[in-house]
Amino acid sequence: MISGFENITVATILLILVAGFAAGWIDAVVGGGGLIQLPIMLMIPGITPVQALASNKLGSIFGTATSSVTYYRRVKVDLRTALLMAAVALLGSLGGAVVATLLPVAVFKPVIVVALLAVFLFTAFKPSIGNTTEPLRSGRKHYVVACAIAAPIGFYDGLIGPGTGSFLVIALVSLMGYAFLEASAKSKIINLATNAGALMFFLPNGSILWGVGLLLGAANMAGGYLGARTAVKQGNKFIRVVFLVVVLVLIIKLGIDVWNENGLAALSTNMLRS
Repeated sequence: MISGFENITVATILLILVAGFAAGWIDAVVGGGGLIQLPIMLMIPGITPVQALASNKLGSIFGTATSSVTYYRRVKVDLRTALLMAAVALLGSLGGAVVATLLPVAVFKPVIVVALLAVFLFTAFKPSIGNTTEPLRSGRKHYVVACAIAAPIGFYDGLIGPGTGSFLVIALVSLMGYAFLEASAKSKIINLATNAGALMFFLPNGSILWGVGLLLGAANMAGGYLGARTAVKQGNKFIRVVFLVVVLVLIIKLGIDVWNENGLAALSTNMLRS
């Protein structure tokens, strides 16, 4: 069993603990903790992108499990919808994890940046959205929309991950009519399933660094517990503000990645041609 601690320094271990706690807190409130967690994992000497993604999923599943239980004990959650979406998202995540080993993530990043920008503008210019739960559909249509949301977001989580919770929250708020607090609670149950789906693929392949992943998981649990309690206490307006901040940071981070991976490459090509 590979722990991942073979060439790691004490300073990096402390950084993993801090990042895991912060990511767990952010994930529990609105999602997006992978923005902090995954880059730290990639700093470990000798780690491959697939190992970083797999170990990140192991750590995240502890945080999402903790925040899911914490939310369930304090918020009235529609489990029929949440569990259906969780099952569909799990299958989507499994498919995304498979594709992650075959295609470069850079292919998808420009589309994700545009989607996040649309999400940010939509939320910023509709201040009343997500204040109360007012289901937009009922019966079969409600569950069809739920599955249509869960499948692509689950696939995205297995493929890349960062921002999954944020996509889930805004989809549940805007397309299904939930308040931010209830959407956050549901998103944790669904996110727990997407993490499990990705791990179903990574476990047999031996991609997980167990020592690092479990250390990350312990920190994620503490952050997830505190984040869920904070969200329940502060309510919808607080979650909305944190959501906008996290989405904006995601846009900037992924936008820089797209520029570095595509803009600089195009610039180099033009220079060579000239």
